[in-house]
Amino acid sequence: MAMETATLAGGCFWCVEAVLVRLRGVKTVKSGYMGGHTPAPTYRDVCNGDTGHAEVVQVAFDPDVIGYRDILEVFFGTHDPTTPDRQGNDVGTQYRSAIFFHTDAQRAEAEDLVAALSREHVFDAPIVTEIVPVETFHPAEDYHHDYFARNPNQPYCQYVVAPKVAKLRAKFTSLLAAS
Repeated sequence: MAMETATLAGGCFWCVEAVLVRLRGVKTVKSGYMGGHTPAPTYRDVCNGDTGHAEVVQVAFDPDVIGYRDILEVFFGTHDPTTPDRQGNDVGTQYRSAIFFHTDAQRAEAEDLVAALSREHVFDAPIVTEIVPVETFHPAEDYHHDYFARNPNQPYCQYVVAPKVAKLRAKFTSLLAAS
């Protein structure tokens, strides 16, 4: 089984991880930081907003089970790609929407999907998602991994993460892994 990697930033990595980990064919989802200038960023550094890093997830998936485009469609269907440096109440460059492509094929697929979503006026405002080459992935601290699964009753998880998971279940049933 040849695995592929997708790296996505769609606001808080807890939200993006909680959604993508539920997809069939996804083997791992790891939270981290990418796209900045600080050589070894920490969560505190990134939250201060001056490292240039985005909160990202790095997804290992089996392309024979789920396609890259499917993952991108879920990504666009579960976050707001029209708000620069913001997702809901989370504000700052670390919460920007970005696709860090690993190959030219991924870049082309991402650009094609953004063009299609724009043509179809799926969103009420222009898509601002960056499509940029992958950079060094800096894993987040251990307590960020599987955050929603380990902290479902935490208020942020109840009011922000859980609705995104519910949206996934409602819109992308055919892509969900067996429970």
